[in-house]
Amino acid sequence: MYEAMRVWVSLATATNGSYGSEMKITEVKTFLMSGGGSRNWCFVKVYTDAGIYGVGEGSGWPRVVQTAVEDLANVVVGEDPMDIERLHQTMIVAMMGHGMTGTPGSGAINAIDMALWDIKGKVLETPVWNLLGGRVRKQIRTYAHAHSPERAVELRDRGITGVKTGGVYRTVEIVDSIRQAVGDEMDIMVDAHGPPWFTAKDAIIVGKNLEPYNLLFYEDPVPPENTEALRRVQENVDIPIAAGERHSHIWGVREIIEDELVDVVQPDSGRIGGITQLRKIAALAEAHYINVAPHSGSLGPVAEYAAIHILASIANALILERLEDDVPQRYEVIQPHLPTVDGYITVPEEPGLGVDFDEDVVAANPPNPNVISGPDPQNGHYEPGTYDERVYYQQRYRRGRELRRIRP
Repeated sequence: MYEAMRVWVSLATATNGSYGSEMKITEVKTFLMSGGGSRNWCFVKVYTDAGIYGVGEGSGWPRVVQTAVEDLANVVVGEDPMDIERLHQTMIVAMMGHGMTGTPGSGAINAIDMALWDIKGKVLETPVWNLLGGRVRKQIRTYAHAHSPERAVELRDRGITGVKTGGVYRTVEIVDSIRQAVGDEMDIMVDAHGPPWFTAKDAIIVGKNLEPYNLLFYEDPVPPENTEALRRVQENVDIPIAAGERHSHIWGVREIIEDELVDVVQPDSGRIGGITQLRKIAALAEAHYINVAPHSGSLGPVAEYAAIHILASIANALILERLEDDVPQRYEVIQPHLPTVDGYITVPEEPGLGVDFDEDVVAANPPNPNVISGPDPQNGHYEPGTYDERVYYQQRYRRGRELRRIRP
């Protein structure tokens, strides 16, 4: 395929003086598969009349994203895929009548935008990170999830240097047990997202009780809609605050960056609006000395590649979330899978994103219903006797135990 690209690029340059001046998008195809449990992954391929295609992924409710991608295909087919910013603006305008803040819409734009960057890199025979200004680093630090000291120790012994735990139940107790097990060399992060979400006051109390553990960051301590609550947490808790995974586009995270309500912004590389939006958000964050740590908790492996290219090319990259030991199809559906070695991923060198997916594996893993009714009733997140209420936020009961400080 790359030989065909070289021939096409040579012809285009010789006859038109510029790359891609005659290439057109001919088709956009979607591929929806199960990512295990309630997760689905929506991949796309954007085809061109030059025989080159790009791959992408869109999240933010993948079943809905698939339909939105098929709608947006109508405004990009026949266009030059090299004009990424113009097509990005075209897609935003096309969906404007349906509202501007929803992640399904930005997830659809995300999938196509990512594929356009992949095409451009393939045409120019260079990795996406090179199109974004070049490489700042050759390896990306990662962290994994651990909800017990045993799991944290296992990951540490495999070379992982950071773990994230979380929830709103026994949060401080779990962090204390992990810190005692792994010592001070391993970074710990806490994700406090709901349901049910903390109230602002409870988020502050828990955050202050977490201060002795020197966390890398305290993530989503309050619901994303309530920026004033996030402001109160930022002003009262002496831990770096992280948020942003549930927002779309640069406008969704503008306030939390410009008002410096976070120390770490966490755009989701599957639903933020694409590589185009990721690079803009990273630049805005850098102006405020805010670091970038993309969310990847429910993403498929194609969107992870996009996050890797962004983190390779920006100055304010912090760390990448990664699901170690995930479902088998994560490792079967793409080629190549980038391994974690001593806590780092090596940045790919291949043109474009450097990844493709196997359509047969997609077909062998049909999608599941893509919503959940709530967390496991046995995990204690909802207070006793309230699980069937399914409320969005909840003040904690049993405060003498749940909100107590363990270390001075």
